[in-house]
Formats: sequence, C-alpha cells, structure tokens
Amino acid sequence: MSQLQDWSEQATPIDFVDKESWPIHAETLPPPIAAFAKASGFDGKAGAHLLAPGPDGAPALVLFGLEAPSARHRDPFLPGKLATVLPAGLYRLREGVDDPAAAALGFLLSAYSFTRYRERKNEEPRLCAPQQTDRDRIERVAAAICFGRDLVNTPANDLGPTALAEAALQLAARHGAEARVIAGDALLAENFPLIHAVGRAAAEPPRLVDITFGPESARKVTLVGKGVSFDSGGLDIKPGGAMLLMKKDMGGAATALALADMLMGAKTPLRLRVLLPIVENAISANAMRPGDIYPSRKGLSVEIGNTDAEGRLVLADALALASEDEPDLLIDFATLTGAARVALGPDLPALYTGDDALAQEIEAHGRKLGDPVWRLPLWEPYDSQLDGKASDLVNVSSGPHAGSITAALFLRRFVSAPERWAHFDLFAWNASAKPGRPEGGEIQTARLLFDLIEERAVRWSANKK
Repeated sequence: MSQLQDWSEQATPIDFVDKESWPIHAETLPPPIAAFAKASGFDGKAGAHLLAPGPDGAPALVLFGLEAPSARHRDPFLPGKLATVLPAGLYRLREGVDDPAAAALGFLLSAYSFTRYRERKNEEPRLCAPQQTDRDRIERVAAAICFGRDLVNTPANDLGPTALAEAALQLAARHGAEARVIAGDALLAENFPLIHAVGRAAAEPPRLVDITFGPESARKVTLVGKGVSFDSGGLDIKPGGAMLLMKKDMGGAATALALADMLMGAKTPLRLRVLLPIVENAISANAMRPGDIYPSRKGLSVEIGNTDAEGRLVLADALALASEDEPDLLIDFATLTGAARVALGPDLPALYTGDDALAQEIEAHGRKLGDPVWRLPLWEPYDSQLDGKASDLVNVSSGPHAGSITAALFLRRFVSAPERWAHFDLFAWNASAKPGRPEGGEIQTARLLFDLIEERAVRWSANKK
C-alpha cells in the first residue's frame, strides 16, 4: 500500500478549483501557466486535471477540478483520481481543497492495486501528508481497507476457510489480541450446529474465529462477519454466472477485520470482540439438503428452505454467541442478499437496526465521511413468513419478495437486544473504478463505524469518570 510522504516545499503543488472559482484562480497564477491552461482548454470541470510545466519542462503545478459548492453531490474522494493519472513524482496539496484528510485518504485508496499474482509495473505518484492533519489516522484507515480488499480479491483456491482464519489470527497477533478457533466437529461439541451444517461438505472444515481485545471492564463492542470463502449455493446450486464473484462472499468477515484493525490500531478504549463464522458452501455427499432441520445455538430449530441462504445460518449461531455476552453494541456484516442490491445498488449498503437513534447516528457518520448506507425497515408483518411448520423457523421466507428484509428478520430472531444491534447487507465489490474505489473488492461501512465507535468510546469513558 502507498504511504504518505513527509511534507516538502519542493513537491509539485496541487491546486483545486471548480468551474465557478476557476476564472478568479486563473488570474492568480503565473502568466505562462495561466496561458498554458487556457490553451489546453482547462476550465475547472470536475475530475479534469492539468499538469503545467515550468520553464525547465519539469512539472510546476497541477490543477484539478472539483464539483462546485452548489453541486447536489460532492465526492470527498474525487481528488484521489490524481493517484491514477499523475506521473511518478512527489506532490503536495496547496489550495482549494475543503477536506485535506479526505483528499489524502482518497489518494491512498485510489493508488491501491491487488498485486498478489501480478506486480504493479509503473512507478506511482507520491503525496505529502497534508499539514495539520492526523497522518497516522489516515494511513491506519487506508492500510486497514487495503488489507480487507486484499482478502476479498483473493480467490478461494488461496483463501479457503483455513487461510481466512489464519489471516484473522495474524491480525490478532499483530495487535496483541487474544484469539481462539473452534473447528470441525468441535463446533458440534461447543453448540454451533448451524455453522457446522453449512460448512461440513467442504474439503476444509468449518470454523469459528473468536478474537478479543481490550480490558474486560470496558464497554463492549462486538463485530460479527460472514466468512463464506466461496458460495456454490450448495445443492440449490447457483448458475455459473452467479458464481463468478462468489470469492467475495467472505466480504463481511473482511469488513469486520478491517474495522477491528482500525480500532485496535488506534487503541480505542473498549472491549472489542470479533466473531467470524468461516465456511465454504460446497457440495458433497454430506451437504445439507432442502428440507433438513437443524438445531441452533439459541435453541430454535431451523428448516432449510434453500441451501443458498447459508450466510444467515452461520451468522445465526455467531449472533447468538455474541448476544450471550450482552455487548453495548453488536454489529454484523454480510454479503447476504441480492435483494439488497436490486433495491439499493452496489454502492449503498442496506442498514437494519432496532433503534431509531442508532440508525440516525450511523447515517450521519456515513454522510459525513462519504461512506453511505441506507436504512431499510425490519417490517414486522413479514416476520411470520419465516415461521416453520415442522420447525421454529425456515431460513427463507414463504414468498419471493422483500428478501433483504426477511433475511434481516431471520437474524433478529437470534439477537437478544435488537436495540443495540445493527446489520449491514453489503456488496463488498466495485464493478468499475471510481476515485478512492478501484475495481474489485471493497470495504464498505468500516470508515463510518470507526468514527462512530471512537466517538462513543470517548463518551463512554467520560461518563465512567
């Protein structure tokens, strides 16, 4: 991952303008540069850039266009586009950027590339850390997101359940956290029957990773991430085209780990717990079948209506375990339903929670940081669609509609305090590149939650005193 460089006045400056401010800004530039910009047709259009040469032909100034203040939407990561268009060299932000920290973060995130199987060929541009910003925080967030992206981008042949669990253990060790893994038939012995049922057909056994960090006396935050390393659909097998991106079905686990990396790296004063149910949804003679009925950790019996609705099953046991600890805040992440993508598209994760105030807090942090979510309802009349005839509930609803909502309602049945719980139905993927968001695996909601949880931790600590 690229890192910010020490500040240097010798670095090529970058000025940010928009179509409204450009004519005035042009008058402040040295006449040769202003003339070059005019001859090049630069007018401050959002996303446009111009590299102006000095007398010796070397870069003297970069001009970059932002959205006008009157624009309906302003992307805080738009300056990150410079990481993909500038030649190698050292640059610094100079004028016109509203949020230098967001611009620097967008630059680092735009510079990301997945290099496990192919090295990056071109030398990258480098950016000086903006003055009067928290350089450590910017780099910590960028590194955590890039770590998570690497996990999502790695195919299942190199990131099966064993490797994903090992990545979580390495992260825990790096931060001095405690970690435990329950694998294979030990899941049955310790009462995680749904995790075992989903993952038992794979060559690598299912497992649950349990990470804890921070003093036991502190307020508790628990993160749960769906870790399906590959989802074939099971016996209700997916069509081939629907399997192409199923390496990313562990995006919830990657998101939980990225957020944990941020929180542990910042030494946030809380008791953090991370629970990752990790499986591969494969097909073999002992695969779970439609119509099978299994117990769950909470004691509810679950009928399998569709083996391709496996993520909610593994989350159910993990959420039941998390609830036993009575955390102050319980958050789960999952690439759970195509219905959420149909409703909101790939860039807008669906949010569910039993608390209006928590929802408003999450949405506000998302808007502030350009890490958006959209709340969907836990619509009570749909809950009965999950009622079973031979079991307490079925893992899919009795109708074809509201798939994301009924999946969230299924999860809620395993949460003891829905008012302290938030569920995020993610896509975890960028189908095309945008500033700060390269094509490929993506970590959504972690930045907003890092900000929110840190803010809460400060408030909790103050109240304790």
